[in-house]
Amino acid sequence: MKVGLVCPYDMGSPGGVQQLVSELAGHLRAVGDEVVIVGAGGTGFSGEPGQEDGTVTVGRPTRVRGNKSTVPLTIQPGSWRRVRHALADVDVVNVHEPLIPLVGWAALTVDRPLVASFHADAPGWARVVYRWAPLVGVFGRATLTAASPTAANAIPARWGSVDVIPNAIDVDSFDIPVDRVPGRVAFLGRDEPRKGLNVLLQAWPEIQRSRPNAELVVMGADRGVPPPGVTYLGPVSAEEKRRVLASSAIYVAPNTGGESFGIVVAEGMAAGCAVVASDLDSFRPVLGDAGHFFPAGDSHALATVVSELLGDRPKAERLGDAARTRARLFDWSEVVGLYRQAYSEALR
Repeated sequence: MKVGLVCPYDMGSPGGVQQLVSELAGHLRAVGDEVVIVGAGGTGFSGEPGQEDGTVTVGRPTRVRGNKSTVPLTIQPGSWRRVRHALADVDVVNVHEPLIPLVGWAALTVDRPLVASFHADAPGWARVVYRWAPLVGVFGRATLTAASPTAANAIPARWGSVDVIPNAIDVDSFDIPVDRVPGRVAFLGRDEPRKGLNVLLQAWPEIQRSRPNAELVVMGADRGVPPPGVTYLGPVSAEEKRRVLASSAIYVAPNTGGESFGIVVAEGMAAGCAVVASDLDSFRPVLGDAGHFFPAGDSHALATVVSELLGDRPKAERLGDAARTRARLFDWSEVVGLYRQAYSEALR
């Protein structure tokens, strides 16, 4: 079948939805499906594939505040027509974050079988819109999926049943032959308040007092001159991300909220790190009992857990092994089939 994968965000910017859409396309092609990716991005627009992977970019992105983050989406009116043109000959449309303008909205108007995939932990105002906006006619004809129970809970029951399809990773790609540094702690995320880097940096002096040999490697952010024991790497490639995670004893996800799944938690697990994560409803189904939770935003509690694990290497290694095993639940070999089932349901 020919699948149109639609992402409302700039496909040239880092982000969990962009990563999922790109990787899903590769795994669908590997099993013989034809795929076109449609997303925000680009500077000159013909509505035709312009990248090696056949991605169609339909409008220059604008950074917009939303859900405690800043997201790159297009609000150019011409993007509507380009989305419809790019999806004209697909068999099924899978639009991710369908209520994000304008790309998501345009994809919902295409006269094709529809799979609508929700990823965000919708804020209160969005849940009000979901509940009262006249959207049953749109989503009543769609097959609905959500990345987690947290994302699914925001979808009104009158729209129909929702299948939970978790975000996915290539677990084996994180098994890299590098030495693990016993005192290394890793962070991965954009430098936004809800990603929790401030919480981790507040905890760091306390961690260093109890574990002087500890080191913190921060990926995705660069704040200039770092505190003692901290290294800022800024944005990193996929290869560098995997290498750093594989060499780290502990991965910390100090996020404060607004998360629906936690792909970075799954990546830390796949790399065999002992994972310490904020006690968010969205993180619990991912990490389960294969790591440690601490109250979101509590830097002292975070410091206590990390310090304990840095001082107990066997325990950290046991947690890392358990995390790597659990990460298999989110491997693409398991998840791509769930998406194909959703497409078959939509086609029926």
